[in-house]
Amino acid sequence: MAFFHRKKPWAVAGLPTDEAVYRSRREIVKALLAAGLLPSAVLSSACRASRKAPAKAGPPWPKVVLERHPKRFPAPRAPKYADAGRPMTPERLATSYNNFYEFSTDKERVRDRVGAFRPYPWTVEVTGLVERPLKLDLDDLYTKFEQEERVYRFRCVEAWSMTVPWTGFPLRRLLERARPLAKARFVRFISAADEETMPGVRTQRWYPWPYFEGLRLDEAMHDLTLCVTGLYGKPLPKQNGAPVRIVVPWKYGYKSPKSVVRIELVETQPKTFWETLQPSEYPFESNVDPRVPHPRWSQATERLLDTGERIPTQPYNGYTEVASLYRKG
Repeated sequence: MAFFHRKKPWAVAGLPTDEAVYRSRREIVKALLAAGLLPSAVLSSACRASRKAPAKAGPPWPKVVLERHPKRFPAPRAPKYADAGRPMTPERLATSYNNFYEFSTDKERVRDRVGAFRPYPWTVEVTGLVERPLKLDLDDLYTKFEQEERVYRFRCVEAWSMTVPWTGFPLRRLLERARPLAKARFVRFISAADEETMPGVRTQRWYPWPYFEGLRLDEAMHDLTLCVTGLYGKPLPKQNGAPVRIVVPWKYGYKSPKSVVRIELVETQPKTFWETLQPSEYPFESNVDPRVPHPRWSQATERLLDTGERIPTQPYNGYTEVASLYRKG
């Protein structure tokens, strides 16, 4: 099949294009599958996702949330995170240019393919090495955890960036409620993978669905790491990871999993989705670092999503308060 894409006016020679990134990832994954080089556990997870039963029709999103929790949106903006040092990205751009392969590999088509997806009702489980396993629905997340708005910079590994106001609460509060055991050292996240409502899961069977990511426990417990329920003063749009996602602003965007259904505390470093497929390109840590290029493009600069301007990339995406997490010795 041939692919035809118009050249974006901001495209710069030598930097990645959406199609180049997608085609490279797809071909590498298909080659690994053909050679039998993907771990059996990864393949079995994909099979489980493909057998998921059809979902029942849910109430309209986000209307159901606004009706049940009318005082939750917009949430008060946290003074400490009221200004990210850059102009806010227009909402229409941040909600129409989305990396969400479960729906489409074309960022500009994701929002048109999320209609069947049902973010309500929804359950998030916290399991593994915890004293108190949790099973929370969305109403629990809205009522048991005080919501606030934070303006964060967001840096994609593909060298583009945006600045947006997320609504949510520190992930630390959720983990503390589950009471991690002393031997818990890492946190693993599992996203939804419903082939009935997520067309990318159904058609791209070479990917090891469901999406899975991970953090060190100290990273997950840092105040900057946010459990997100909203964007631009509204419940989180489907195309941005509804109904709940994680945002880690000092790491590349793929470290911020969307539509999370399970959080597991574990003792050993877990494999992650892109690390499993392309470990030389998407390592576990994946902090934003302009000095370390991606194997196929530079990370020294980034393109602002709204203006197309290229600006220097900052270490840790400018969130240098996390640097102490990575000091050795």
